[in-house]
Amino acid sequence: MRRWVGIVTVVLFALGGAAAASAANYKPEYKMSIVVGPTTAWGQGGQKFADLVRERTGGKINIKVYYSGQLYAGKQTNEFMLIKQGVADFALGSTINWSTTVKELNLFSLPFLIPDYKALDAIEDGPVGKRIYRALEEKGALALGWGENGFREITNSKRAIKKPEDLDGLKVRVVGSPIFIDTFKALGANPVSMNWGEALTAFQSGTVDGQENPVTGIIIPYKLWTVHKYCTFWHYVIDPLILLASNETWKTFDRKDQEILRKAALEATAWQKAEARKGLLGSTASIDELRKNGMDVTVLTADEIKLFKAKTKPVYDKWAKEIGADLVKAAEEAVARSAAPEKKPAPKKK
Repeated sequence: MRRWVGIVTVVLFALGGAAAASAANYKPEYKMSIVVGPTTAWGQGGQKFADLVRERTGGKINIKVYYSGQLYAGKQTNEFMLIKQGVADFALGSTINWSTTVKELNLFSLPFLIPDYKALDAIEDGPVGKRIYRALEEKGALALGWGENGFREITNSKRAIKKPEDLDGLKVRVVGSPIFIDTFKALGANPVSMNWGEALTAFQSGTVDGQENPVTGIIIPYKLWTVHKYCTFWHYVIDPLILLASNETWKTFDRKDQEILRKAALEATAWQKAEARKGLLGSTASIDELRKNGMDVTVLTADEIKLFKAKTKPVYDKWAKEIGADLVKAAEEAVARSAAPEKKPAPKKK
């Protein structure tokens, strides 16, 4: 009997020692990168994740959120490399900013592919979303959940945009992703790639005429009505966010903590996505907010959007090949299924 007690004691001691060693290997601080500031739904989603993880691990995993691109030097498109190299442990970031490294992410930037939230959800929650997660993991990052920045609408200080010709000659700030340069050139605009901080200064000085960004993610939080009179809702592309963990960081966590991180990520991104859609999904509150602050808002009809879609078709076709024709086709099929009317079950025979 004494022998068995001794064995159990040794085993428990060993397990306790292993757990202590594991905890000792955890870093005092884990870095999380976010491009925007803390007042946006995007920024708040990152902080919510950090708070949930800290609470549920008893402070063992302490994530500090670095806002406004503090961790990367220069371009927003550098952010993914921070994750890949383990310089940043986590990021809640835009598929646009990472698309220069992970070509599959350009899917969401194909002009006029995704018409509404229902189509986006069908892509993210289905086989296409899983393939994108695998592509990210192959590049060094583990995807933990889909967030959202939103449909990118266009604002400017010169004129209302109702047809493609209204973009002729407009100097429009875009992110540093080549597909955006191609799209706006096809529409006759003069696209300029610059970081967001530089863009705000350029808007104020009038050296750049306009920009394209989500309403609840950027236009309202940054009060762009102070620099731009006109806003057009055209849903030309959407900007999903993904919560990533560095593969290098992930493998240092034990299984219990990995499960806590996964659940916290899903909870935080679901909350963040709902916040991003407030006033837009089944509501006109966001449009009303823009108009209340003096913006001239144009909401394009489906027929008006077709003109812009036709203009950008060469860009769509070119980038579909770059992204992968099979992936794009799968996404198009998901969009088509999401638009199909739901079949009602046949009535039971009496």
